[in-house]
Amino acid sequence: MKNEFVKESMLLMVLAVLSACFLSGCGKGAAAGKKDLRIFMTVNSIDAFRQTIVDAAQAKAAEEGIQMDVADAHGSIEEQVEQIKKAEAEKYDVILCSAVARDTAVQLKMSAGDIPIVFFNSCPEDKHLSTGKYMFVGSDEQVAGQFQAEYVLGALSGRQEINVALIKGPKGHSATNGRTAGAKKAFEESGKKINYVFEDNADWSTEKSQEIFSTFLRTGMPVDCVICNNDSMALGIVEACKNAGIDLGSLPILGVDATADGCAAIEEGSMAFTVYQPGAGQGEAAIEMAIALAEGRSTKELEEIAPDGRHVYIDFEKVDPQNVSNYIK
Repeated sequence: MKNEFVKESMLLMVLAVLSACFLSGCGKGAAAGKKDLRIFMTVNSIDAFRQTIVDAAQAKAAEEGIQMDVADAHGSIEEQVEQIKKAEAEKYDVILCSAVARDTAVQLKMSAGDIPIVFFNSCPEDKHLSTGKYMFVGSDEQVAGQFQAEYVLGALSGRQEINVALIKGPKGHSATNGRTAGAKKAFEESGKKINYVFEDNADWSTEKSQEIFSTFLRTGMPVDCVICNNDSMALGIVEACKNAGIDLGSLPILGVDATADGCAAIEEGSMAFTVYQPGAGQGEAAIEMAIALAEGRSTKELEEIAPDGRHVYIDFEKVDPQNVSNYIK
């Protein structure tokens, strides 16, 4: 009887421990659950800036013990759709997507099936986002354009009329639209007369921006500043001006992203200003959001979450000759 009583007591103790472990998640079991998560990232086209997002996301995923696979869509809508269809077939938990074109959001969502999507860097229209399923991580693009216009207005404060050249990214891209709109709005609110003497799309390309601006310079039209939607295009403007013998100290050239080459150009005086877009912050935030979606947790607890519950905005920062050394690695 005594032995049976001891056995029964031990059995009850084991059951109690197992029950407590089940209710608490057992620590190690919860960690193992996170490590079972699989994230797929498709990038519209990996360049110097987007590589910083990829690197940060991979580092954060590795820190969390999560499998993350990356694919470059090489600027092809068709290739990106196929990548997402493959991710859906292979049952990934979350898809991170920098869309080739923002107007493909419906097609991308259909290709993903029931898998949640975290859009990053390139934001679809708000109507295509929904809390807990289709989210966005990036920066408020209009702020970048606003910062650029504010720099020009300060640098040329004595002028009531300013001739502006605008070099834009791809047509329809959320960054192109936002940065251009932000700059124009700030100029409009200044009360000064702004003449847009040249405006064209160079699709983020150094070579294309150099080519189109070289053609513009041959017209002889006056220009007081050149605002570019990214640093790569700004560097193309620098080369076009050097080839034309233009004094870069008298023509402010502005970019966005604070890439290594962009910051070096500011340090040497060939570019005047850029805007730091924290790619590392975007990559880390995208992984944090992906984990929350995969685990069914509320995204309201995420840092920097917007009041609408669908966007996480990572702040831009101004970079000029006075602080550029802080952004050079």
